Amino acid sequence: MTTFADLGLSAPIVDALKARGIEEPFAIQELSIPDAITGRDVCGKAKTGSGKTFAFGLPVLQQLPQAASRRPAALALVPTRELAVQVHDELAPIAESLGRTVSAIYGGANMEKQIAKLDRGVDFIVATPGRLIDLIERDEVSLGDVAHVIVDEADRMADMGFMPQVEWLLRHVPGDRQTLLFSATLDGVVDRLITRYQNDPVRFEVESETTTVDSMGHRFLLVHEMDRPKVVATIAKASNRTLVFSRTKHGADRLAGSVDDQGVAAAAIHGDLRQNHREKALADFANGKLVVLVATDVAARGIHVDDVDVVIHYQPASDHKAYLHRSGRTARAGASGVAVTLSLWNEELEVKRLQKRLGLEQPIVEMFSNDERLNDLGGWDPTAG
Repeated sequence: MTTFADLGLSAPIVDALKARGIEEPFAIQELSIPDAITGRDVCGKAKTGSGKTFAFGLPVLQQLPQAASRRPAALALVPTRELAVQVHDELAPIAESLGRTVSAIYGGANMEKQIAKLDRGVDFIVATPGRLIDLIERDEVSLGDVAHVIVDEADRMADMGFMPQVEWLLRHVPGDRQTLLFSATLDGVVDRLITRYQNDPVRFEVESETTTVDSMGHRFLLVHEMDRPKVVATIAKASNRTLVFSRTKHGADRLAGSVDDQGVAAAAIHGDLRQNHREKALADFANGKLVVLVATDVAARGIHVDDVDVVIHYQPASDHKAYLHRSGRTARAGASGVAVTLSLWNEELEVKRLQKRLGLEQPIVEMFSNDERLNDLGGWDPTAG
C-alpha cells in the first residue's frame, strides 16, 4: 500500500491525516502529489468525489509560506460558494497543524468579516471568482504574492459562465506561479485555459471515478402518494446519510418537515433559503447531525459530501443524464451506494423509458413504508421479488 509519506508529504501533514483516519491516498492523489510538491504545474482530469481537494491542497500547504496582511500566498478558484466552504473545511485542519491559515471567500456572506480575516493575514484563500474580483477592485486584497493557483472544477466554471473572470484573475497573478488545474473534461475552453496559463503541465487522468450505472445499486419502487414520505423515512432510518431529490422548492420543504416529524433528522436545501441556512444544513449533513438532506437539482450542484449511502429520487429524474448526475452523489471514491427511484402508478411508463436509456432491466416493485425490505435495499435482490 502506498502511503502519504511515500508521496513525499511531511510528517506533520501525514500525522494530521492519520488523526482523521486518512492513511491511504486515492488514485488522483497518488498520481499528482509527487509532481505538485516539486512545484510542477499539474493538469488533472478527475470527477467530483475522486479526492482532488487533497491532491492539490496537500502539496500546496507543504510549500506554503506565511502570508502578509491582505496578500495571500495561495489561491484556489472554485465555481460555487458551497464548494468553497467544503474545500476550506477539508484543508483548514491540515493547515492548522502546519501553523497556516485557510479562508473561504465567496458572495452572499458578510464582506466585512472576510476583509477582517484578510487584514489579519490569510495564507491560502479558497474563492469564487465574483467576490474575489470585487475585493481586488476595492483594494482589499492583492494577488501579487500568490505563488500557487488552483483552478478546481474548470469545466463547471465554463458551464456557469465564469471563464472570463477566471482568466481575469489569472492575469493578475505573478507569471512565475505554480498552476494546478482539475476538471472532469479537458477539451474546449478548458484546454485553452491550460494552453494559456499552465507551463508544461504534468497530465493525469483518473477515469475509474466516473459515475456509471455499474458503480452503484439501483432500486425502483412503486409507492403510494400518501405513503411516499414514510417510505423515505423508513429507508433513511436504516442508512447513514440519505440525499433526497425533490423537483420543487416547496416540495423539498414539505418533505423535509414530514420526514423530520417521523423522528428522522432532516432539512431542505434550495435557492430560496438564506445562504447561512444552506451552509448550516450542509454542515449538519456532513457531520452527521442530519440523516436526510432534501435538495432541488439546482441546489445540489454545490453538494459534495462523502459517505452518502442512499440517493432517493422522490420523483423520477427528468432524463438519464439527470439520473446519473443525481445518483453520482453516492458510490463515490470506491464506496458502495444505492440509488432509489420512487414511482407513483402514473409515472411507471416514464420510469421504464428511463431504465431503457440507462440499460437497466429491473422490475418496479410495489412497497409500503412498513415493508422490511426497505431496511436493507442494498442487500435485497429486486429480480427475486
